[in-house]
Amino acid sequence: MKLKNEDLPRKLPPMAPLIVEVSPIERAIIKSSALQLQKEFGHYESPEYITALHLNAYNLLPERIAALLTNLSTDFSSAQYGAIVFKGLADVDQDALGPTPASWKESDDNKLNLYGFISSLLHGAVPSKPVQYYVQRKGGGILHAIIPEENMSFSQTGAGSKTDLFVHTEDAFLYHPADFLSFLYLRNEEQVNSTLYSIRSHGEPDELMKALFRNIYKCPKDANFDVEEALGAQETTSVLYGNAKRPFIRFDAAEQIYNEQADQTPEALDILKQFWAKAKLLIYDQFIPNAGDLIFVNNHLCAHGRTAFKAGVKAVDGKIIPCERRQMLRMMSKSSLIHMQSLAHPENPFLIMEDHYGKVITAH
Repeated sequence: MKLKNEDLPRKLPPMAPLIVEVSPIERAIIKSSALQLQKEFGHYESPEYITALHLNAYNLLPERIAALLTNLSTDFSSAQYGAIVFKGLADVDQDALGPTPASWKESDDNKLNLYGFISSLLHGAVPSKPVQYYVQRKGGGILHAIIPEENMSFSQTGAGSKTDLFVHTEDAFLYHPADFLSFLYLRNEEQVNSTLYSIRSHGEPDELMKALFRNIYKCPKDANFDVEEALGAQETTSVLYGNAKRPFIRFDAAEQIYNEQADQTPEALDILKQFWAKAKLLIYDQFIPNAGDLIFVNNHLCAHGRTAFKAGVKAVDGKIIPCERRQMLRMMSKSSLIHMQSLAHPENPFLIMEDHYGKVITAH
């Protein structure tokens, strides 16, 4: 008897990222490779190093890890969550790292150099090229230290802490955000949960998701910008895009729903709220990163965030004691530099000058 499609077993939507336990041998290979590259090129932003990044990634990374990342770059199926957690990817020397700086501005790049090589190798395996966005920290390099800051503690930013950072795709206010993100945890003594949310967790698109393909939604810049600068042009775009059956997503709940300055139409806001009510139930919040863990994300499939916490303290035997504040390193990359050059700095193909939905910042 020939089976009909409705008789075949249906696969459940992915509800959690792939979690990979990095072996001691794999971790040692990655560290020795990064040390070798550091000796040869000096700095992870060396043009010679970045140019040959994909070759170094394939030649030096453990085969299993390179294969997983390569697959992530081409698998957009209903079974692909869009994120991989690599547990124990890197050794972190806490003594050499020293006290957590007050903010990213005080970070000592020399102490982060080796981790820049480690992070970039993973992006090279996708393959993609690390990039920096002028709109974020006026560029600020391809590796960003994410550190809680007291004056930003209630903000919806990486520097926040005392409120949940709602899941969001990176730079949802851009037409050309990063394709891939990595988050390498150097410290998480406060035991903060990282949160992830995949558009694939919804399963097959329903009528509500189809409404998100309409170009009626606004997205201001995030809380790193003042109100007037954040609003920008009143451009509207879709939340979902790409293949109608296997869509991509650009979404920021904090800015599109909870920020009144977004000034959504009643119709758009109602659709967003209905979608968010469903999406919140699908957020994965069971992972608490340890030092050396890395989360790698397809920014078109998977949003990221974290739970609220009090920076600089931890619980030990029922007592709250001081600790070093959380410290994480973010890197972003694009699969194709060719498609970005109309938005790139004329003297630096890795520096993206997009400001707000296609507006280009004047190069300095």
